[in-house]
Amino acid sequence: MTENYTALYEEHKKLGASFTDFGGWQMPLKYSSELAEHHAVRQSAGLFDLSHMGEVWVSGPDAAAFLDYALVGKISAMSIGKAKYSLICQEDGGIIDDLITYRRGDSKFLVVPNAGNAKVVAEALAQRAANFDVVVEDASAATSLIAVQGPKAEEILLRLVPAEQHALVTELKYYAAVEVPFTFAGSITELLLARTGYTGEDGFEIFVDNDAAALWQAIAAVAQDGELIPAGLASRDSLRLEAGMPLYGNELSREGNPFSAGLGPVVSLAKESDFVGRAALEALKAEGAGSTSGRKLVGLKGLGRRAGRSHYPVLKDGVVVGEVTSGQPSPTLGYPVALAYVDVEHAEPGTALDVDLRGKAEPFEVVALPFYKRVK
Repeated sequence: MTENYTALYEEHKKLGASFTDFGGWQMPLKYSSELAEHHAVRQSAGLFDLSHMGEVWVSGPDAAAFLDYALVGKISAMSIGKAKYSLICQEDGGIIDDLITYRRGDSKFLVVPNAGNAKVVAEALAQRAANFDVVVEDASAATSLIAVQGPKAEEILLRLVPAEQHALVTELKYYAAVEVPFTFAGSITELLLARTGYTGEDGFEIFVDNDAAALWQAIAAVAQDGELIPAGLASRDSLRLEAGMPLYGNELSREGNPFSAGLGPVVSLAKESDFVGRAALEALKAEGAGSTSGRKLVGLKGLGRRAGRSHYPVLKDGVVVGEVTSGQPSPTLGYPVALAYVDVEHAEPGTALDVDLRGKAEPFEVVALPFYKRVK
């Protein structure tokens, strides 16, 4: 497999990052301590390189109608400047990817798929565009993405924005995006700033071309001591798990479906137009997928000290009733947490279950998601 490197790879090397392969990309796993990076995001701010994510522009007179057809959500109902979480599914309802779509104009949208699925999503969109007056442009290779996440994220970024433009940042709502002038590398550059993230904290994602190192350095330079540290994929994973956010390849896959994954509200069966996977998803909903049969994604709180890990069996009275998809000790909450698919009759909050930890049954309890929710 070809190894890909983001435009910030050399920055990460300078900072002493440990690297890991993620979706074919060499990405920073951690810089020193994943626990320190996790706590920094919860208490102050963390700086992330997300340049492995995809960026696909969809434009043209039929752009809104096309995305209504290509994705399961009603994208045409979005206001300009807003963002929407959605799914791209197969004809049988299996999930190809979960993604975020930003509406940048009446007929212009930015679709952001996950790193490992970026090419697949771009190709699927291009194929589905055959009968629509749209242009699908995969700009992933030319685009970098930097995130600042945590309670001090806004305060830090404002130091790079001219004072008269601060309202663009402070008034930006969650799941919205706006063009903002940033001062770095000796000039002012207008960049797309989104108030989105994958950590459960307030934060921002900034789209920039591949001279991203200058922006990365500028953000780090304006932060005061102890206010911001670079953070890698290890802390990103523990943060998203605490926030109950699914990860493609763990909680989401082509073999699963939106209803069992708890993402039924993302599917707009009320929209008048047809969309890829509609018939299968209507049938799954009618059958009660994820509610009366099969398995359902739930949160598990550990009652002991040991954590369940991906693929560990979930037990009820010694009988396998599910499987862990993600799990680890929660740095914020101080006890083990896990996401797991379990038989629906055992999915109610308060249900006592066990996780088979290499031959030893460890007690867990089904709890409502998310495990952690920030105080706004």
